Amino acid sequence: MRTISLDLRERILAAYDADEGTREEVARRFRVSLGMVKKLLQQRRRLGDIRPQHHRSGCKPRIVASHQHQLRTLLAKKPDLTLKELRAATGLACTLPAIHYVLVRLGLTYKKRHSGLANKTVPMSAARGGLGGGSKSASIRRGWSSSTKRVQKPT
Repeated sequence: MRTISLDLRERILAAYDADEGTREEVARRFRVSLGMVKKLLQQRRRLGDIRPQHHRSGCKPRIVASHQHQLRTLLAKKPDLTLKELRAATGLACTLPAIHYVLVRLGLTYKKRHSGLANKTVPMSAARGGLGGGSKSASIRRGWSSSTKRVQKPT
């Protein structure tokens, strides 16, 4: 749902204040819901302001600036801390993904990174190994399996 403009909000309240109809009639005239008219009147009475209040919606962030500073400090001292260890060290009551998203937003990492150059790896032999166990089918007698023992005939 889109937010209605400040101009429309002002016209709705001006019409209601000028006794141009009941709340229901004003809502029908401006093609908004009755609830919208009620909310505008309530907001004006409570806050003295009729602008949209989007910043007030949703959950309040649990990881605030002081926590972010603490996370930076902890990771500067010991960069291989896990998310669980970070949560325990900061005393946060939030989910592990919440901490992860804050770290991503701050451009911080919490996984070990090797600081030295990687060793060069070279192949040990020029020939490539074949597939399977290395035995050829011709070396196994018909009717035998490579995993069975030869049964000795009783004498």
